[in-house]
Amino acid sequence: MVYLYHLAVLKKEGPKAVLLSLASDLTSFGYFQRRNIQEFMEFTSRMLVERTIAGARSSIKQGEYLCHVYTQTNNLAAVLITDLEYPQRVAQTILNKVLEDFANNIPVNQRIPNEPSLLNFRSTLENYLNKYKNPLEADALTRIQNDVDETKIILHQTLESVLQRGEKLDDLVAKSEDLSRSSKHFYKAARKTNSCCKL
Repeated sequence: MVYLYHLAVLKKEGPKAVLLSLASDLTSFGYFQRRNIQEFMEFTSRMLVERTIAGARSSIKQGEYLCHVYTQTNNLAAVLITDLEYPQRVAQTILNKVLEDFANNIPVNQRIPNEPSLLNFRSTLENYLNKYKNPLEADALTRIQNDVDETKIILHQTLESVLQRGEKLDDLVAKSEDLSRSSKHFYKAARKTNSCCKL
């Protein structure tokens, strides 16, 4: 199981980063650890945004966590802290969506700490944390790639199990009634030139 621990939106003001809205899911930690971990994640979020130039993206490993940051050229930034297994590209996709959602829903004059609209945006961030625990939900390309990978594994296991019974693919092709004579000829020619169908 993969984890999304912390999602925050910040604003760069000169050399400092100001926390605008955040949400965390620290239920996988002990009750008495949560406050310290929350503070560490807020600190880390600020520090990363302060050290990330405008328009840049980063994914930084810290112990058993990955900290993903994206700072836009308008000095809005988002940070997502995940476990090591969460795909970096998907994390960056989430940061894009969060910042787009934030820009569309929070007017510039309300982007100050403790503004009521920012407190309301916290529920949006909580929804992101819950919805995208499964990386496939966040990224259609990842979902498609995973389907392709699973298909490859299934096909590979099927071919391996056939070959483990002592059968050779050449014999199977020769015996096949599903292949036309031209397909069998193509297979044999391809095997000779090693241009395809090599196992």
